[in-house]
This record gives sequence, structure tokens and C-alpha cells, in this order.
Amino acid sequence: MINEQHTIYALFFDLHDPVTIEVGKLGTFFFPKGHYIYVGSAKRNIRARIERHIKVEKKKRWHIDYLRPYGEITKIVTYSSELEECERAQQLMREINGKIIVNGFGSSDCGCPSHLIYSPRRLPPLSEV
Repeated sequence: MINEQHTIYALFFDLHDPVTIEVGKLGTFFFPKGHYIYVGSAKRNIRARIERHIKVEKKKRWHIDYLRPYGEITKIVTYSSELEECERAQQLMREINGKIIVNGFGSSDCGCPSHLIYSPRRLPPLSEV
């Protein structure tokens, strides 16, 4: 469920097959089969941002747009701004003992290593607070 008052979101998705993708100017990367979480933010109209991410066919604007056609979204969670986007990504990374596959993915405007988190194992239930 999308809470219109929230500003942070996490897209949970699965890649059923490994894939090598050119991610805009970031470069070409190998993404293994597995489970991923992408953390983003929208200061206003979070619903429109998420609905855009759900679409497969669109002009590529964000890093996630390059990966989206290959993955199946399994869950969407929105969060209040209690934790900023970077802090939420780090929290989720710790919760799932995740790995970074691509440095700079989704984090070109901050100092984080990545806002894309990978796990080869099925993701456990996570906090949605």
C-alpha cells in the first residue's frame, strides 16, 4: 500500500535469470539471479514515482529504469521520512545481510555506495516502519 504522506520507498523485485545490462552512463554490469531491493525517494507525489517505476516501457531516466524490464516486482513499501533515503537503504542492507552489486546504482546524488541491495536468498519479512 502506498502512503501518500511518505517520501521514501523500496521496490522489492526478483530477477529469475542472470542478466548483463548497460545502466546508462554508469556502465555495463552483471546482475545475478536473485532478490533485490531498490530504495528511492520522492519529495512529492510518491504514487506517481512508484507507478512510473512499475511500468516496463518508458524513457530511461533513473538507474532502476534499466533494470526494471528484467525483474518482477514482488512488493512495494513506503516509509516516512524518519530515516532519510540513504539511512533506509543502509538499514535494509543490514536487515537482509545484503550485498552491493553495482557501486553508484541509484546513489549518484549522495555518498552511498548503492541504493540497490542484492540477496541470493529469499528475503525475510522486513520492518515496514
